[in-house]
Amino acid sequence: QVKLVESGGGLVQAGGSLRLSCVASGRSINLYVVGWFRQAPGKDRTFVAAISWSGASTYYADSVKGRFAASRDNGENTAYLQMNDLKPEDTAVYFCAAVDHGSRWPIVGSNDYDSWGQGTQVTVSS
Repeated sequence: QVKLVESGGGLVQAGGSLRLSCVASGRSINLYVVGWFRQAPGKDRTFVAAISWSGASTYYADSVKGRFAASRDNGENTAYLQMNDLKPEDTAVYFCAAVDHGSRWPIVGSNDYDSWGQGTQVTVSS
């Protein structure tokens, strides 16, 4: 089982940037796909981004294309989500998640992920 811990959230003005980190630890770490999701108050948890094992492939929700960028450093067991040009509608708790086995691409459903972090709050003021 993999433990995931997100960090990097906070309060930022519209148009600003934040970088989220997701650090994995555990006995055996196999992060074939790392996904990012978010959940705003009163809303469903929605897909944001995913990155493949090698980092060569990324996939983004339409709402964040051109603004967010996923990356990963396998040597540090860490995934990142760079968020630029933030908007008030980006306000949410952000979660990272991992698929620990080989699977199809892209993976956008929350039920397809095996491990989850506890989330980090991102608040964008107008």
